[in-house]
Amino acid sequence: MPIPQLNVYRHDRGSRALLTLAGEIDIDTAPLVRASLEECLRDGIGTIDVDLTTVTFCDCSGLNAFLHASHQTATAGGSLQLHYPLPPVARLLDLTDCGFLLLGHPTGCLPASLRGGLGPTAPAPPQLLAPLAPALSGGVL
Repeated sequence: MPIPQLNVYRHDRGSRALLTLAGEIDIDTAPLVRASLEECLRDGIGTIDVDLTTVTFCDCSGLNAFLHASHQTATAGGSLQLHYPLPPVARLLDLTDCGFLLLGHPTGCLPASLRGGLGPTAPAPPQLLAPLAPALSGGVL
């Protein structure tokens, strides 16, 4: 059985960061999510947008990482929002009543400043001005 992998890409614009996650978030990869979100806070990022377009699975350990980061970000005076969850992830958020993580963008749309000019109702994921480089990937920290 292959080891689930998660790749994390980060794109900063001022005090705002876009984290794009690709793969599965489970007990093995949730520490990578947590570490990536904590790194944003350590770097002074106030607004964190998380693109879940290519996250195919998220269990309760992943949800816990998002909840922890949401709390930490709010405590620091910032915000964390999830965008573009696929149906399995959206269902997890719905069943656990954690849809508040999507507040401000109920359809999951990213702010125009991070969409690279896509229209406000564009269903496609964000197009960035610069190519993404892996921030962290693979194993657990």
